[in-house]
Amino acid sequence: MALPVSATILGCEGLALSPAEAAFFRDANPWGFILFARNVDAPDQLRRLTFDLRAALGRDAPVLIDQEGGRVQRLRAPHWREWLPPLDQAQRAGDAAPRSFWLRSRIMAAELRAVGIDANCAPTCDIAGPLTHPFLRNRCLGHDAATVTTNARAVAEGLLAGGVLPVMKHLPGHGRAEADSHHDLPTAQAGLADLEVSDFAPFRALNDLPMGMTAHIRFPALDDAPATQSPRLISLIRHSIGFDGLLMSDDIAMQALSGGIGERSARAIAAGCDLVLHCNGDRAEMAQAVAASGALTAAAQTRANAALARRLPPDPIDIAPLEAEFDALLCGRAHV
Repeated sequence: MALPVSATILGCEGLALSPAEAAFFRDANPWGFILFARNVDAPDQLRRLTFDLRAALGRDAPVLIDQEGGRVQRLRAPHWREWLPPLDQAQRAGDAAPRSFWLRSRIMAAELRAVGIDANCAPTCDIAGPLTHPFLRNRCLGHDAATVTTNARAVAEGLLAGGVLPVMKHLPGHGRAEADSHHDLPTAQAGLADLEVSDFAPFRALNDLPMGMTAHIRFPALDDAPATQSPRLISLIRHSIGFDGLLMSDDIAMQALSGGIGERSARAIAAGCDLVLHCNGDRAEMAQAVAASGALTAAAQTRANAALARRLPPDPIDIAPLEAEFDALLCGRAHV
């Protein structure tokens, strides 16, 4: 009898999968995996790792990564291209920014698919403001809702054309964060009317995308709980923003959240997240997340199936002309 699929996405420890770790994943049966710099050395090594992760589960599980460009880029030179931070590219490309982001994402997708990665935690649909914390600011795609929406759509379409599922983040909006949620819980002092016309707008415009990630941020005007663990805010994501795709938490181990890993995971699932994301590869913590998250609900399984149905073979394309066009749009300064 097949094991139920766990409502989790898990990280792994290093560059190769040990027998003990493979056995853990086989028993835990997460929906998918996420990779970080600690897991990346060279193309052949990475292809072996993604193959072994899927083999441990006996199915074509999605493998995710954060390949935004700039500081948040797990595949790096000399084997992969280096990319500008998204906000820097948006400013440099000017009116050509949407085309530049489509080209960038289509090229990225080719690099990812070549090593067995088929989901990217991008686009970042948060709006960069004057007080946005530096951990997030230059990862944004613009300073206003309209610009972010246009550039984020281009990122998503470029990834999808390359056979990579986009994961838009951080629902319902993280741009007002003045603290780094890896270490502290940010608080956004804004009312619903302001949030509706700004922070929520890019997510509403892209609510047809297959996957999304929540924000560890608190909106006191709406709820005292961080969005990841707030039934009211998850309901807002589903109904007001209209996102009916597969919804995962941001990394459940980030220090914006309080309590143990099991407690954090249970709260996220109870609030309405479909999946709990755990990133650091700590096996004891992962076991707690798996136990607390339980199996995918029927509704989550339906959304997961719909997301994977959009994981299509890449459109046939010659990458070299796209790279030449991209470099020309960025005035020959695309590499940093």
